[in-house]
Amino acid sequence: MGVPRKRTSPVPSSAAASKRMAATGQRDTSAETRIRKRLFAQGLRYRVDYPVLRKPRRKADIVFTRAKVAVFVDGCFWHGCLEHGSWPKANSEFWRNKIETNRERDKDTDRRLNDIGWYVVRIWEHEDPEIAVKRIIEAVYSRTKNMG
Repeated sequence: MGVPRKRTSPVPSSAAASKRMAATGQRDTSAETRIRKRLFAQGLRYRVDYPVLRKPRRKADIVFTRAKVAVFVDGCFWHGCLEHGSWPKANSEFWRNKIETNRERDKDTDRRLNDIGWYVVRIWEHEDPEIAVKRIIEAVYSRTKNMG
């Protein structure tokens, strides 16, 4: 018998909750896909789920390497959207800590990328994809235009 592992997540409040959380993907979300399809239709080419930092390892959802633009499409629940985020009642302490940790990691990622010359675009999953795409295109074109 080995040493018992410390549980890093709480006991699920229900089988349905467990199934719902397990089914939530980290990439290729519907919000990401809607944005990527529009960017591609506009003629932009990009990397998906691309590492933008090595230590600590961080990946951006959509990356324009030449322009050094990193796009993150943040889920309202997981990143604590003030408009649509919610605080679960079951295992509330765990979830509050998890979401606050995600927020802090997002700020740290933005700071680190800015420090090395990247431009960060953060999009909430609830944002209109047309407006989000306009923001991304403006960032990419302004960065490439200034490259010479």
